[in-house]
Amino acid sequence: PFTLPLIRKLGELRFAAPVTFFVGENGSGKSTLLEAIAVGMKAVAMGSADLARDPTLAPARALAAALVFARRRTPKRKAFLRAEDVFGFQKRVAAEMDDLGDLGEHYRATLREGSYGQRLAMGVARGQKGALEAAYGANPDAGSHGETFLALMQKRLKPAGLYFLDEPETPLSPQRQLALLAILKRAVAEDCQFVIATHAPILMALPGAAIWLFEKGRIRPVAWDETEHVALTRAFLAAPGRFLDKL
Repeated sequence: PFTLPLIRKLGELRFAAPVTFFVGENGSGKSTLLEAIAVGMKAVAMGSADLARDPTLAPARALAAALVFARRRTPKRKAFLRAEDVFGFQKRVAAEMDDLGDLGEHYRATLREGSYGQRLAMGVARGQKGALEAAYGANPDAGSHGETFLALMQKRLKPAGLYFLDEPETPLSPQRQLALLAILKRAVAEDCQFVIATHAPILMALPGAAIWLFEKGRIRPVAWDETEHVALTRAFLAAPGRFLDKL
């Protein structure tokens, strides 16, 4: 990550808004910085591997070690999610549920039938599996990518939390992006804070959000209607033929 001009020139960043959007072209460094901040703040990964062991986050861990973090207060929970990790997370939950089911059957077969020890052990396994089913459903893999992502957001965003999201719009239709926008707005009202890397003009329109543009090796605040994402989308919708004729 230290080869990026953005990182070499990085100074102090203050996250004063309840939601801060990182926007910019692919390769501008926004996801790299988001991941490093999530690692440095010791966020819990909502994915198939945690932040300390995920091999794809090795550069983020190196950058996090070079940064200094300060905060006004400690959030009740901290979480990091990349859209592509959603299925990995759901598969991890499904595997844990299967393991707990197998564990219960193991206790049934190996402990004395009807004994206090058997009842206690089987009760613990059933209780843990039941808690996962209550949170994620009996079949966590059953929904579409977008449905799974929104369900995960609704269940995991708790009041007074700090959340790092990398391109959460990826699996979502425009209508589902509006649903996510509503989820974010409710979470902000419950004292949550977000740092989100995105390309989605719909999400960037969240009232009260700060938008930071990553461009030419630096970061600067911009207004929603000043972003290229909004300008280009508007221009394309107004006259798609003008763009298509040039392809």
